Amino acid sequence: MKKITVSFLLLAMFGVIAIAWLNATSTGQRFRAIHLPKRTAHFRTAPYTHLKIKNKAAAARDFAATRNYNKEYCFLIDMSLPSGSNRFFIYDLQKDSITGSGLVTHGRCNQDWLEGRRYGNNIGCGCTSLGKYRIGQRYNGRFGIAFKLYGLEKTNDKAYARFVVLHAHSCVPENETRDEICQSDGCPTVSPPFLQELSPLIMRSKKPVLLWIFN
Repeated sequence: MKKITVSFLLLAMFGVIAIAWLNATSTGQRFRAIHLPKRTAHFRTAPYTHLKIKNKAAAARDFAATRNYNKEYCFLIDMSLPSGSNRFFIYDLQKDSITGSGLVTHGRCNQDWLEGRRYGNNIGCGCTSLGKYRIGQRYNGRFGIAFKLYGLEKTNDKAYARFVVLHAHSCVPENETRDEICQSDGCPTVSPPFLQELSPLIMRSKKPVLLWIFN
């Protein structure tokens, strides 16, 4: 009887330690964030017009021409849209048109669930960083295929040090939804099928591809 009691106490103590570790560490925070269930949005949908994307694309085209980036296409992420809407756009800079789109997460800023939007650039903030990014090399990370991101502005220049990368996760749906999707610790996370669509565009480009996150 004493052995059973001691074993039960040891198991309970291990469970408490494990929960405390998950709450305290960045690994645990990322685990909890990426597995959050969908929640219905409580904020008003930001007005979206095709003109907004076209204006950003025009600026991206100028940037690509002057900085020797890929002049054929870029990636634009409009964070003013609900996370359940397609807000990651593949933009053809030559045809001046959207050729693909998908869902993408935003950072939860170290909260269990972030209502609305907040942005940050400090190491450990867990927020999305606005600004232009250079998409770097592909590698295999804890979530599979991922691409390193290098922030090009003061608002996102700590992205590499924060381990903010472009990757996929199964918590991101393939199709639009009326509910909010899971949140990340700052990484623009997409669905696995959408990353399979993005990956060849990045890999075959001889010049850096621009990714621009704005609101």
